[in-house]
Amino acid sequence: MTRVAAVDCGTNSIRLLVADADPETGELVELDRRMTIVRLGQGVDRTGRLAPEALERTFAACREYAEIVKEHGAERLRFVATSASRDAENRDEFVRGVLDILGVEPEVITGDQEAEFSFTGATRELAGSDHLDRPYLVVDIGGGSTEFVVGDDHVRAARSVDVGCVRMTERHLVRDGAVTDPPSAEQIAAMRADIERALDLAERTVPLREARTLVGLAGSVTTVSAIAQDLPEYDSARIHHSRVSRDRVREITERLLHSTHAERAAVPSLHPGRVDVIAAGALVLLSIMERIGAEEVVVSEHDILDGIGWSLA
Repeated sequence: MTRVAAVDCGTNSIRLLVADADPETGELVELDRRMTIVRLGQGVDRTGRLAPEALERTFAACREYAEIVKEHGAERLRFVATSASRDAENRDEFVRGVLDILGVEPEVITGDQEAEFSFTGATRELAGSDHLDRPYLVVDIGGGSTEFVVGDDHVRAARSVDVGCVRMTERHLVRDGAVTDPPSAEQIAAMRADIERALDLAERTVPLREARTLVGLAGSVTTVSAIAQDLPEYDSARIHHSRVSRDRVREITERLLHSTHAERAAVPSLHPGRVDVIAAGALVLLSIMERIGAEEVVVSEHDILDGIGWSLA
């Protein structure tokens, strides 16, 4: 066993996994897994820079994670940064801060690398399942981008496109510095058109419609599952490998798009940091399901973070 620590820093959240990895058995024994909403990508789509307050929120989470990694005595640590830090002009400031706190330099990976990690993390434990047809389409809906990966045992094709729950919200649903409450039909239509253009782009290199099983990752998808199950609170065990039908995803998306901030905030399984962006994330998921004709999505709590962990083993 090798004790590893993986950090995934995205546009909306930063997450930590500490686990014991056994390459011989293919087992990743989780010791600690946590997530903090830091909204690192705040305003990046508009300004091209990481905001000072967003950097400080992220560094505060890094300081907390450094203590946890030390307590568990992890032998190896890898810090992967994705969409927001790829796009920012001042990403060197971000890199220096992380290096000072955690002692490792964040790897600002490409969208294709992100897709590889997501696929490995999501499908490694599905390999022995007789109930899921292949090939898989793994979809990782992040804050700034969405990754599409088609594969069987290995990745066949992958593409990252710049649609995510934070980017779509800031681009289409914000007026006068605040999220429209609720958004207008015109705003929703513009966001949907943006998503459809991104799907056109993804389909140029990834055979989305060849997939026989859709596997959905990250907070927007897991939150839709929690809402679909009417969970009284977020419950990872009940969400992991749950299945949500396209009709149920459509119903939830419509409700979220036409609800107020207060109504969304009252959903018990919805993290406060996702209240303003969940409607956009749900619409991305629904658009994908409708595009490829998927009757359901298999929801996975194991994703890029687990893929990073395996890369250390």
